[in-house]
Amino acid sequence: MRSVGIDIGSRAVKLVLVEDGRVVLRAVEDTGSDPLAVCRRLLDGVGCDVITGTGYGRHLLREHGPALEVITEIKAVASGAVALLPGCRTIVDIGGQDTKVVELDPDGRVQKFVMNDRCAAGTGQFLEMMATTLGFTRAGFEEAAAGASRARALSSLCSVFAQTEVVSLIARGAPREEIALGVHQAIAARAHALSGGVQVRDPIAFTGGCAGSRCLGSLLSAAFKRPLRIPESPQTVAALGCALHGARPRRDRLSPGAAEGSS
Repeated sequence: MRSVGIDIGSRAVKLVLVEDGRVVLRAVEDTGSDPLAVCRRLLDGVGCDVITGTGYGRHLLREHGPALEVITEIKAVASGAVALLPGCRTIVDIGGQDTKVVELDPDGRVQKFVMNDRCAAGTGQFLEMMATTLGFTRAGFEEAAAGASRARALSSLCSVFAQTEVVSLIARGAPREEIALGVHQAIAARAHALSGGVQVRDPIAFTGGCAGSRCLGSLLSAAFKRPLRIPESPQTVAALGCALHGARPRRDRLSPGAAEGSS
């Protein structure tokens, strides 16, 4: 059976194709201004038996694209993380526009989750905004933060106020590397504070587009005072969860699950 999972996020569209339980294709493309066109382009020529979607644009695809089932981002990322990291009990997922911390039971079922308040602060979009303000590429921003000997702390994580504060620090001659490290530290601290709403247990998985940042992963480990496990291709974990969900027998897909939220 060939099952496609597609995660239509605010910053990127991710597709994973699973055939007989094995990942045979991963694809990622910027969401841009026409996510439906991106989805159709990624799906073009990908033969499959079932498509399952998640993410901000999941309902757009169901209404205007091919027939498919949709599931919540929480359920999708939990399914993908448990498949890649068996025994995972906590997930910290930082994507383009939200941060989620998910608590799992020993069988990998969602017990509870918390999310940010839809503000872009502490997310991938915030990192991109700060990188642009400081004149870095995304990769250069992470490299600069990782190489800084000290951090310039930010007093605000509101996207607007933080950008103003960064501009002020630049005007006062603060090294860009130190500001970059301060931004990364602020995001790690915000995710750690958010985790207070769930029971954090090991192993902890770090997923989402921001999990590709070694600097942020190191800072999160320090904030949680324990190691975080980063799965292969962390940006596509939710898409993988969708693909695995679609590959299950229909009666299992329709069975009621634990609290999975409406994300």
